[in-house]
Amino acid sequence: MIVWLNGTHGAGKTTTSALVRELIPDSRVFDAEKVGETLMDITPGLPWTGNFQHWPPWRPLVVETARHVLDYTGGTLVMPMTVLVEQYWREISTGLAEHGIPVRHFVLHADQDTLRGRIEGDTHLGPSAFRLDHLEPYAEAARTWLHAEAEVVDTTRLTPAQAAQRIAEAVKG
Repeated sequence: MIVWLNGTHGAGKTTTSALVRELIPDSRVFDAEKVGETLMDITPGLPWTGNFQHWPPWRPLVVETARHVLDYTGGTLVMPMTVLVEQYWREISTGLAEHGIPVRHFVLHADQDTLRGRIEGDTHLGPSAFRLDHLEPYAEAARTWLHAEAEVVDTTRLTPAQAAQRIAEAVKG
């Protein structure tokens, strides 16, 4: 099984995913961003798109990597990854379904002011124009398709541990 933690930057995906892993037996965290980083390391570089998710190989490589890891280890993959383009989510979720891999799709949500404050106050990564630039696309995806496709966990007033507990209980229940 895959527990996919979606949501924009500042929602708490990375922190929450590590905590979810601790609460779900036989689980591992797989950050699909590493697949994007691998593609970014190709020399000479792939055609510039501004975001590795726009490269057509990224989506099937995420599916295949997840599939092979699950075939090898079994258990559950906890995947913290923002996907705001509906077509990309369809490609990934359909690809996983074709391999018989069930997906529990969660969106970690917070209001725009909270997200902006978290990004601007991030002492680990620091403020980031890239992260801030994704707030409006997230809001648009949330309004048009994303919240309808997932179980929404509002992290505005939750600690990452509380969010992880809610997700783990939903998956186990």
